[in-house]
Amino acid sequence: MQGKEERSTREKTMTDRKDYSLLRHNTFGIDAKCKRFIEYDTVEEAQQVAQMLTEADRPLLILGGGSNLLLTADYDGTVLHSGIRFLEQIDECHIRCGSGYVWDDVVAYCVENGLYGAENLSIIPGEVGAGAVQNIGAYGVEVKDLIVSVEAVEIETGRIRHFTNAECEYSYRQSKFKHAWQGRFLITAVTYKLSTTYAPKLDYGNIRAALAAKQIDFPTATELREVISEIRNAKLPDPKVLGNAGSFFMNPIVPTQKYNELARQYEGMPHYTIDSEHEKIPAGWLIEQCGWKGKAMGRAAVHDKQALVLVNRGGATGSEVVHLCETIQHDVRQKFGIEINPEVNIR
Repeated sequence: MQGKEERSTREKTMTDRKDYSLLRHNTFGIDAKCKRFIEYDTVEEAQQVAQMLTEADRPLLILGGGSNLLLTADYDGTVLHSGIRFLEQIDECHIRCGSGYVWDDVVAYCVENGLYGAENLSIIPGEVGAGAVQNIGAYGVEVKDLIVSVEAVEIETGRIRHFTNAECEYSYRQSKFKHAWQGRFLITAVTYKLSTTYAPKLDYGNIRAALAAKQIDFPTATELREVISEIRNAKLPDPKVLGNAGSFFMNPIVPTQKYNELARQYEGMPHYTIDSEHEKIPAGWLIEQCGWKGKAMGRAAVHDKQALVLVNRGGATGSEVVHLCETIQHDVRQKFGIEINPEVNIR
């Protein structure tokens, strides 16, 4: 099969700026600056960046679309961003995408071209490279389920590296890039394996209820993508209107015994079975039970439609959002004995 390919026709060279505002690079709408900002558009430029960085450039912050970032102050270091934007279909079920390609455009391409498995990850904000770092997920699907390999430039040596899915050590919202490899690699491309057989996953969240409301029993991939997009848009505020980073907290995974204890106290507590010994409890439900849905602390607030989302009501600082986050964590800990941790990268 001949590969299909989409590439950006935008011609530009590497960006390198000092004292640069990150306002348009974070969806929380925090107007913080970095000491230096570099955007590379090719693998060769990424290698050049690796070679030219010095100790004066550190600390380094490798940034994607800024949809999972909360800046608490100006960044006294160098921010690196991928402008590598391409999508190519390698064979019948494999696609390879540049790290700066918009993730939802990947999902759209797959649905339009009969490649299945990514539908439930529709309209998650951000870019391909950051998605591979974060192991983005929604409605019972994680991007690790699709990733075959990740290509990157090693900052210390400038060498091109290829990592298998297993080497990335993926788990719930985690990867080796977030921990042991943090700040060591510039991801340049990701290869995914999709399926040519459509097998929709409908039993997570309120997908079936939303389909039933449309009198759809067996959705096409396009219909499933549309329904998931509608569900997310109904719950999540537009960052252009109300600054936010989507889901602020990870859903806690607790021992089954702990869940059973709580379920006896709170009838109807939602949960998702992970395995015979663990249950996942929606953090949004825990936060809502603590009375935080729609409540504000100054210019930072909890969204009135989805308690999992913290928002910037206008002019909030990152520190104000962190204070709200910590207060919510305290209340959930006091009420349920459960720790909820931020999914968002706080800097």
